[in-house]
Amino acid sequence: MLKFYYHPLSPISRRVWLLLLEKQISYQPIEVNLGNGQQFEPEFLTINPFHHVPVIVDDDFRIFESLAILDYLELRYPDLALMPTKIQAITKMRMVQQVTVNELMSNVTAVVNAQQQPLSDTQQTRLATAWQFLDDELQGKTYFGGDRLNLGDIVVGATIPLFYRLGVSLNDYPCLDAWRQRISDRPAWQQTQPDESNFGRWQKWVQLQIRRKNKSKEKLTQLGY
Repeated sequence: MLKFYYHPLSPISRRVWLLLLEKQISYQPIEVNLGNGQQFEPEFLTINPFHHVPVIVDDDFRIFESLAILDYLELRYPDLALMPTKIQAITKMRMVQQVTVNELMSNVTAVVNAQQQPLSDTQQTRLATAWQFLDDELQGKTYFGGDRLNLGDIVVGATIPLFYRLGVSLNDYPCLDAWRQRISDRPAWQQTQPDESNFGRWQKWVQLQIRRKNKSKEKLTQLGY
């Protein structure tokens, strides 16, 4: 059976988790305890030398990096297809995924830490541009795939609800906000959504990583680097 190495509070793991549920793929969940550093243990490093989740192992075939995993699962398990067939539709789907990864997820820690350090003008502009792009892509559509889900919805759908729970208002982006509510009502999203207690734990963990990173920078500065 396919093995799925993940952490339930990881937004990146959630992409793969959602796909497994939407495509009704049987899998063995294996939780990696990121809090106690299990991702750095030799046993896990033989699976992913870059010490992060998610990872899947399908028989003797191992894959890490979430977008690569999504592509593999889509091609390996073609029932309930979530990838379009036309060139332009595939390209648009990829564009939606990459905007989400590069413009939104790259700023998620800053949003988590916004009470301690307000977002810069550059960060706010990047986020607003991404919201507007996604809102425009949803004009007249139920999903990014039109009237049916595609891999773009999976990646964006693991991200937008996260920002929404962090207090980001989508009132100025009605198509995106309506899509967020629509997709959040799907069973796969309900099943993978952390409750308030666990969501709060995730926020504290992110803030702890930020503090550790800042302390490391301060030490390097003191040493003259």
